[in-house]
Amino acid sequence: MNRLLLHPATRPGVFVIAALPFSWLAFAALTDPSAHLGANPAERLIRDSGEWALRFLCLALAVTPLRRWTGWHALARLRRMLGLYAFFYAGVHFLCYAALDMGLDIATIVKDIAKRPFILVGTAALLLMLPLAATSLDRAVRALGARRWQALHRSVYAVALLALLHFYWMRTGKNDLAEVGVYGALIVALLGWRAGQRLAKGAQGK
Repeated sequence: MNRLLLHPATRPGVFVIAALPFSWLAFAALTDPSAHLGANPAERLIRDSGEWALRFLCLALAVTPLRRWTGWHALARLRRMLGLYAFFYAGVHFLCYAALDMGLDIATIVKDIAKRPFILVGTAALLLMLPLAATSLDRAVRALGARRWQALHRSVYAVALLALLHFYWMRTGKNDLAEVGVYGALIVALLGWRAGQRLAKGAQGK
């Protein structure tokens, strides 16, 4: 598996696969939205782009545990790309909301964010992702130093929890919590594993 993950075609292949959901949504929106996206295309675009952001966030968080458990250390090569795709889909999610729901009216968007808690926490998650995406390059690691870079990127834990809360509040209004439970269990397991690793490392250092 490590040999396959190190193959020159693997990263471009993952890049293309990760872009497929956006390609489909863009195709559907630009051709026949009602036929491809149902009776409410705007809601479908907002919902699907947000869910893809959550999926890629979970995939990025899962890389380190999977690498440790399986010995597939070359998985680390894909973590940055998966994290950037999570940010990309989160950005598309917010843009769809801002354009399709709010008509790109900045004043109305600001009022809506302040008024509706689930949009507030979703926006907070996106804003926290901005510095993570901006410092994803190797030169950012060198500029910040490894310790400060790692400290900054631990905010991904807050991003995951805020994204989950955003998803939960959104689905609560529709009385549809089945998927929330799946994502919740996965995120809690991934963050719990990371917390356990940090505690174990701290105990060894004493």
